[in-house]
Amino acid sequence: MPTLMAASSAILAFGTVFLDESLPGTWHRTGWIYGGGPDGARAVLSVIASSMITVAGVVFSITMVTLSLASSQFGPRLLRNFMRDTANQIVLGTFIATFLYCLLVLRTIRGIDEHEFVPHISVTAGVLLGVASLGVLIYFIHHVAVSIQASYIVSTVSHDLRSAIDRLFPDELGHSESAIEANDPAQGGDVANVQATDDSSEPNGQRAYAKESGYLQAIDNDSLFELAREHDLVIKLFCRPGCFFTAGTAIATITPCTRSSDAIANSLSEMFIIGRERTSTQDVEFVVSQLVEVALRALSPGINDPFTAISCIDWLADGLSQLAGRVLPSTRRFDSEGNLRIIADSVTFRGVADIAFNQIRQAGQSHPVISIRLLDAISAIASQAHRAIDIQCLSGHAQLIWQNAWQESLQGADRLALESSYQSVQRAINKGRTQ
Repeated sequence: MPTLMAASSAILAFGTVFLDESLPGTWHRTGWIYGGGPDGARAVLSVIASSMITVAGVVFSITMVTLSLASSQFGPRLLRNFMRDTANQIVLGTFIATFLYCLLVLRTIRGIDEHEFVPHISVTAGVLLGVASLGVLIYFIHHVAVSIQASYIVSTVSHDLRSAIDRLFPDELGHSESAIEANDPAQGGDVANVQATDDSSEPNGQRAYAKESGYLQAIDNDSLFELAREHDLVIKLFCRPGCFFTAGTAIATITPCTRSSDAIANSLSEMFIIGRERTSTQDVEFVVSQLVEVALRALSPGINDPFTAISCIDWLADGLSQLAGRVLPSTRRFDSEGNLRIIADSVTFRGVADIAFNQIRQAGQSHPVISIRLLDAISAIASQAHRAIDIQCLSGHAQLIWQNAWQESLQGADRLALESSYQSVQRAINKGRTQ
């Protein structure tokens, strides 16, 4: 963003100077257009340029302090959210663009009498950019004060979680097994075609290997499915986005071998995007882990901020409630003709719930308020769950939370509040089982 804004300011500078050269020399003596001489124009642009580069340095310093604070208090994995903040990029870009604009216009001013040239429109535009930069600075001070608040950070990550769930579920890598009713024996179809193409059990399938070490950030689903369909293959994936690979590790098996080749295996490897860190592009578990990390740091003895942990639990409950209502993709993906093409390693509700609750339960078992809030969150999620396996998973987590908290020898009102929350969970789970 700062680069684009700087390039735009350069184009604006050449455009306004060209306009100044095209207009007659006396038109500027009316209105708000700058009407001074070359010395005054140089002074105005010099002051604006020097001020902007100074303010840009101050803004950069404030940004670095904010990043250091966020890294120590909320975790280094949240720095990505600050770095991609569009507001911060626009603020830095505005100051840099204004500085570059003034610098480019300044070089066109000539003070020799017979060749005197003052770009009146350009100088006026520079003043306007300086005024706009002042407004951006005021906004930046407010934005930084808001962006380092725990509630704002947690809600921002939770928004990423909801966006990731909307983007990934249901996955569109072919058709799920439930969608092939024509090949479902229960629907009176013929499964011979599916069975004939399910060569995933072949022990000698050709393997594709990771070409570098790192985290699997994304898979080119469309190209992968097209490769399997074009060559009439069944591809079994050993991983999903978020997994870590070392170079040379098998990432998929291609069957049958008679239709595969080294070229196809190499093409398959190119469809796996591997990087140094996890991203939320196709990895919903990574976003959940970010919220869990904030909660764990808040519960650490050095910070001891249960209110932030409660906020994380609330937003985790929101995300899991959304996930519980979605149709999760099948591990077996078929083409439109009912032929098995992909056997994927898909995300499950249990896997996401384990990431969301296990570590917080372990770290917060000595905090009754955390255990109670976890039970309340499970109760809210259970009211949205419609799959028996998901309800069973939530029941197991509720029982673990209740047992761990009970071992802390709670007294009086804490024991009653915990028992009340646990009973609410049981009612929600029993209601879900009867639906």
